[in-house]
Parts: sequence; structure tokens; C-alpha cells
Amino acid sequence: MVQRKIIHVDADSFYASVEMREDPTLAGKPLAVGGSAKRRGVIATCNYAARKFGIRSAMPSSRALQLCPELIILPARFELYREVSRQFHQIFRDYTEAVEPLSLDEAYLDVSDCEEFQGSATLIAEDIRRRIREELNLTVSAGVAPNKFLAKVGSDWDKPDGCYTIAPSQVADFVRELPVSRINGVGAVTAAKLEKLGATTCGELQQIPLETLVRRFGKYGSRLADLAHGIDEREVKTSRIRKSISTENTYNNDMSDLNTMEQALSALLDELESRFHKIDEQYRAHKRFVKVKFDNFSQTTMEEVIPDNGEHWLNVAAYYALLTSAWQREARPVRLLGAGLRLEPLRDDMTSQLPLFDV
Repeated sequence: MVQRKIIHVDADSFYASVEMREDPTLAGKPLAVGGSAKRRGVIATCNYAARKFGIRSAMPSSRALQLCPELIILPARFELYREVSRQFHQIFRDYTEAVEPLSLDEAYLDVSDCEEFQGSATLIAEDIRRRIREELNLTVSAGVAPNKFLAKVGSDWDKPDGCYTIAPSQVADFVRELPVSRINGVGAVTAAKLEKLGATTCGELQQIPLETLVRRFGKYGSRLADLAHGIDEREVKTSRIRKSISTENTYNNDMSDLNTMEQALSALLDELESRFHKIDEQYRAHKRFVKVKFDNFSQTTMEEVIPDNGEHWLNVAAYYALLTSAWQREARPVRLLGAGLRLEPLRDDMTSQLPLFDV
């Protein structure tokens, strides 16, 4: 097995940090980037001063202001964020061409063949962080590990403005105590199922027979078994094509009337707009869709082709119509709503290679 050196770089509260850099008087104040509370907007991101009040991404702006009346909410400036992201990637490519962008503010780097700092991935990561701090006046956190899974765990380990390394010789001990909730894809529901099987850490997950995991979780059971042992064979992909983008939410109380569902869908559309802005230079919206999951756990999706080459995809009335049609299929209380877009590349050559950033 080839021993790889992977770095995961993640900017610290990216949008908010860029705004504080542009206006230093905002430093230290509770700050968020997102939609207006008057338009039932949602928070896209917030700084650490705001997080102390319990504010988080995807929270309704009105709720955020209840938690922190002094909160400053700024509208997103995606052109600015894209430009800063390109500058990140220019720095990354001084060390390696093997860069996999995940979004505007995070990426994987494979530095296995990098000769800088005598091949030390940790020193490379620290130098990247130094350059971003000195050249761009921003901070990023980094995780260094033999694979993508552990590198991403590492970048979260010492946030903000930290760097955490998991050496190959440390993997077995590290994952043994790692909570299963740290595994990508393990949300509250899966974590609860694993807890019923007696696994709250990866060490405990290792003790569950593979057959049991596959029986309970299907193909994902095999992946859970690998990740519990710190195994992740995925390569850093320098290009990829996205087929869709969406956002969804499971609600504490089932919704029974369309007016309440439309209000919930409006908040989802704010978040969807924020997400699509990150990639709208590479894709056009081909179809819009709404997903509905009922209280009996059955679900349905309604979608339609967007006219005018997808230019006016954010048609709230059209989304409401899809929601109504989807709900009428069973006319039951609803526990989950989702909204999304089917995507098509903007350029023909993107079907073979699609970098998220032109650098």
C-alpha cells in the first residue's frame, strides 16, 4: 500500500473572516453573513464571537437575533469570496497540483510527491497557513494524515487557526478513541443506531462484525468498518462533476398545513441560493426540485425543467407549486423538506475535467 501524505485545509468562518478583514472595525463583534431576518433569511456563516451565543449556520436570522440582539448580519459578497478562494488555490499550487476543491473555503491536497521541507507534510501545511496569514490576512486550519478521512478530522481538531497531524504510526491509537460522530456521514440518526449496537467510539465499532454492519447499513456498513480502522483509499481528485445541489431539514414538529411548509421552504431556498452562488460560474441550473418526507417515512420528489437556460432558477412561486404537488400525493403531516437543483456544466469541456476554480 502506497503511503500518502494528505492535507485538508479549511478556512476559519470564511465569509465572516473576509468581511472582518475588509472592515477591521468588525473584529471582536458578533458577526454573521446571511439573509435578512425581515425576509425570513438564514445564517450562512458566523464568526466565533457570534458562536458563543449559540448562533450557527443554517439558523434563521430572526432566531440568531433573538440569541444575540447585537449581532451584525451582512449580505453575502460572493464575487469577493471567490476571488479570495482563487488566491488560496494559487498558494496551494505552489506546493502541489493535486488539489481537490470541496467548496470556496476548503480543499484536499496530496503532497506525497512534494519535495518542499524535505517532504514533511506537517511543515508544508504550516507554511501554507503562514502564507495565507501573511499574504491574505486570513487564518485557516489544517489536518495532516495518511488519508482524506483522517486529514479532515484533523483540520477540525484544533480550530480555529490550528494544525493537527496524525502520523501513520498514530492512526490505530487515534481512531480507537475517536467518537463515531466524527465519521463523515454519521449524523444523529446513524449515531443512535450505532449506540444501540454498543458503539460510541471507533474502537467499539471495530468490534462489531462486518456482516452485522452490512445488514444494518447496506454498502455503507463496509465503509463504516474501514473508517473505524482509519482506512480510506479515496484519492485526491483534481476535478469532478457535480450533478445536483440541495439543502434539507428535518423538523422537530411535523407540519400539517401548507402555509407552515412554505415558510420552512423559504428558509431552505435562502440557504440553497447561498450554496449555488459558490459554483454558479461552473454550472447552470437545469431543473428545480422539492423533496418531501412524510410522518410515515415515505418520501416523494417533484421536479421541473427551468426555462430561460436556468437564468431565473430562484422562482419562489415555482418551488411552492412543486411543494403543493408533492404534498398532495399523500396529504399527510411532513417531517422533512428539501429543495435543490439539477445541474449542467456551463462548458462542454467540463464533462471531462471540471476544476471548481480557474487559477
